[in-house]
Amino acid sequence: MGSLAWEVIGVIDTEEDRAEWTFRADPGAVRSARAAVRGQLRSWELDTSVGDTAVLLVSELVTNSLRHASGPIGLRLVRPSGTREALLVEVSDTRPDPPRERWPRPDDESGRGLQLLASSSRRWGTRPDGTGKAVWFELTVPPDGDAHAPDGKAALDDGPRDT
Repeated sequence: MGSLAWEVIGVIDTEEDRAEWTFRADPGAVRSARAAVRGQLRSWELDTSVGDTAVLLVSELVTNSLRHASGPIGLRLVRPSGTREALLVEVSDTRPDPPRERWPRPDDESGRGLQLLASSSRRWGTRPDGTGKAVWFELTVPPDGDAHAPDGKAALDDGPRDT
């Protein structure tokens, strides 16, 4: 994680089943967040089962935070206690408004992030988070280590919090 030190404001926690980082709101945050997620999932031996999907969705959410909010961007990964079948990921920013799903035209260059989130995760949602909001998603961790396949629809609700 040495190369991340210049772009990460702080590593808040990297305990056994939880990892949190805060990134500056600059374009390098997307690259740093992807690297942090890949590294943590590798240490949890989840990089082959949910790594690509988690990294893709974190990229989308951090990019949304950069485009629509200001201030630091939080990232949290949690292996919920009592189950090894899920990975919870949260991206938080200082904007209190929840994201709005758009219906882009075929030629639009943006506006598909939440659709991607909904189709790639088991469930997702948003909740207030102190000074702003957190957008969270949950991925299924297959017991046999096969590639992730979504098994649920999007659900906008207050979702997991203190898992």
